[in-house]
Amino acid sequence: MLEKYIDLLLKKCLKIKSGQPLLIYYDKENQYIINKIKEKAKSYGVDDVYEDCVDSYKNHEVLKSIDINEIENNELFNKTIWDDYAKKNAAFLMLKGEMPGLMDDIDSSKKREVVKVSLKTKKLYRKLQSASKIAWCIATLPTERWAKKLFPNDKDAYNKLFSYIYKICMIDQDDPIKCWDEQIKKMQSICDKINNLNLQELHYTNDLGTDLYIGLTDNYHFASAGDNEYINNMPSYEIFSSPHYLKTNGKVYSSLPLIYSGSYIKDFYLEFKDGKVINYDAKKGKETLKDILESEKEMYYLGEVALVNNNSPIARTKKIFETTLYDENASCHLALGDSFPECYENGLEMKREELKDKGLNICKNHVDFMIGTKDLNIVGITKDNEKIQIFENGNFVI
Repeated sequence: MLEKYIDLLLKKCLKIKSGQPLLIYYDKENQYIINKIKEKAKSYGVDDVYEDCVDSYKNHEVLKSIDINEIENNELFNKTIWDDYAKKNAAFLMLKGEMPGLMDDIDSSKKREVVKVSLKTKKLYRKLQSASKIAWCIATLPTERWAKKLFPNDKDAYNKLFSYIYKICMIDQDDPIKCWDEQIKKMQSICDKINNLNLQELHYTNDLGTDLYIGLTDNYHFASAGDNEYINNMPSYEIFSSPHYLKTNGKVYSSLPLIYSGSYIKDFYLEFKDGKVINYDAKKGKETLKDILESEKEMYYLGEVALVNNNSPIARTKKIFETTLYDENASCHLALGDSFPECYENGLEMKREELKDKGLNICKNHVDFMIGTKDLNIVGITKDNEKIQIFENGNFVI
């Protein structure tokens, strides 16, 4: 099934073309899979493949001893090569392999600096990514550490995690590409319905204590994987939009852990007034949550609202995968930070300053957190003050 997974990523998600350069970001542990991806890419006429190989354990040892002022000049954290490949119209395949708990003993200021340097050194890539002008996709590969965390009593945890990945991405089906074509059509149909409702805000409630009003922009647009030429997240079971960053009020509680720079944030809440987080707490990881918020003033505001059925294929596994890519596709979620230009009518044709004037948050970072529960209710309120049930008991009813 590995062959089918690679085909899905290259052929469907990235739509790789003959002669197009390819940059692959991955963990050292999965080198043997990268070799297979390179072989397949070569069969498609791709000869220029750059491997951005990360040795997570080496990074950990370096961060333990390095001075924070030296991080910016350390080649391990410099991503300038991404801009070089962006200039060549390369495709970007990011294969995440989680390392749960590995960075827990690293000072939060150092982890924050690593993120800052990474973002700073690939400005062109991020600009083209935001404008949907390059091919990019984020997917996952197992790591032994991640697999053993999820399946501690399984002797073959690595392959067990891979079997979950195959099922979630529909690789276990006869024709995964056809399956994803059908899935995207379903999501696009829901987007079309919500985009025609003339909504002004969404009201979220559940028994965790969430009671949150999220205001939308005048020309909001809910999108899905079908809105772009490429599938940017594999898997993708969400529809999403960007709210008006000054119009969120109330309190929202997390429903799943958030892992940020290798650290866990669990059982937290955020309280908003006029768009801004004015209060927060967490049973675990409050300092990391504080780091996220304080990294930029715009991180106090929302950039995304995403809707996902509580009975999605990932949710049905009853597993918390402890990686945002999977957990966000099992749960409704929000994101602090940067918004999506495609979520405003003709937004891809606007400058970032124009988008901000229209109510979209403009930020360097974007951090998703999960809020969906089996009892989540979402009511849409139209500009005529009509109330329309969007979600009931965790699932779409529209």
